[in-house]
Amino acid sequence: MNQLKSREPGSVALPGTLSEPLRTELIVFRRDLHMHPELGNQEFRTTAALKARLEAAGLAPQVLATGTGLICDIGTWDRGRPMLAIRADIDALPIPDVKTVSYRSTVPNRAHACGHDVHTTAVLGAGLVLAELDRKGLLPRAVRLIFQPAEEVLPGGAADTIESGVLDGVGRIIAVHCDPKVDAGRIGLRPGPITSACDRLEVTLDGPGGHTARPHLTTDLVTAAARIATDVPALLARRVDARSGLAVTWGRIEAGHACNVIPQHAELSGTVRCLDLPSWRDAPDLVHAAIDEIATLHRAKSTINYVRGVPPVVNDPVITELLRDAMTARRGPYAIEDTEQSLGGEDFSWYLEHVPGAMARLGTRTPGDTTRRDLHAGDFDVDERAIAVGVELFTAAALIDGTPKR
Repeated sequence: MNQLKSREPGSVALPGTLSEPLRTELIVFRRDLHMHPELGNQEFRTTAALKARLEAAGLAPQVLATGTGLICDIGTWDRGRPMLAIRADIDALPIPDVKTVSYRSTVPNRAHACGHDVHTTAVLGAGLVLAELDRKGLLPRAVRLIFQPAEEVLPGGAADTIESGVLDGVGRIIAVHCDPKVDAGRIGLRPGPITSACDRLEVTLDGPGGHTARPHLTTDLVTAAARIATDVPALLARRVDARSGLAVTWGRIEAGHACNVIPQHAELSGTVRCLDLPSWRDAPDLVHAAIDEIATLHRAKSTINYVRGVPPVVNDPVITELLRDAMTARRGPYAIEDTEQSLGGEDFSWYLEHVPGAMARLGTRTPGDTTRRDLHAGDFDVDERAIAVGVELFTAAALIDGTPKR
């Protein structure tokens, strides 16, 4: 029997609070994942651990056809009432873990430096709590857990996951992403764009090469590469609306082997990021034109590999309010802060091409701690109290979403 009487935030005490034994278990589970990070599409151990724990709770998870990642439905799906999906990403990054902690990565040059172990554990915990509520007749609507592989692999594992049918029967979707600038115990919310589009750009330049004493007789590829590196971002800044935030940032430039030899080959690689969908759709043509223009000026032959990544995550306003209601019900309105749009990319955006949804920033900073911790850094770590906050947010959202307003 459904005991929820209202979806007004704070008007009732929602069931589904996290027990202390489960809170402790989830911290242990997260640390185990942290010690055994796996790269995108290689998350076999992680998938097995999730499957085993969900099955132990009496659930029936299904491993995705790709061999890693899984989905798990909780409750009975009424075909007239689409499910709420809760998504986690399960892969790690190819960087070393440089922390000095008992749960430091045991795999060389592999680390959960983006908090995916926290996302995964929070969704697992929410699933375990919701399963118990379902057994008591307190889950008003079926919920689907999605544990997605390969978020860090462009264009993102979400595309393959969606292709496998994980959104069948789903009407809306929610997720969190760790934010080391927000205190543990709080979340950040923003309707509309909350992340940016991110593509990968690779450029090769070729020419005849020659002696540095006679650059006028050949193609000076070092100068050409340097001009592309500096002039392409400057050109784009004058060819698109500045509010689009279109930015090319180079991560690698390589050319030459000797100080007195003009090389025959040079390479540049970096990322293209922008804040809105229209600019993202126009970006490939704009970037190609700018590179070709500068390469031609320097008589260099250019080859461009523009790899589409992910569009911005654009939070649906209604579902953003669902997350606000859920957090307010659990911890009050002061546990919520407004957040800015990040220039980081997130393949959660692909789900939002199919169903409305929203992503919240999950605070992971220990209150009062002034240590700078950033995502994708080898010393990244979290205040593990954030796990319980994620569980509380997800479970409250599932309960409120399934209960009609009166």
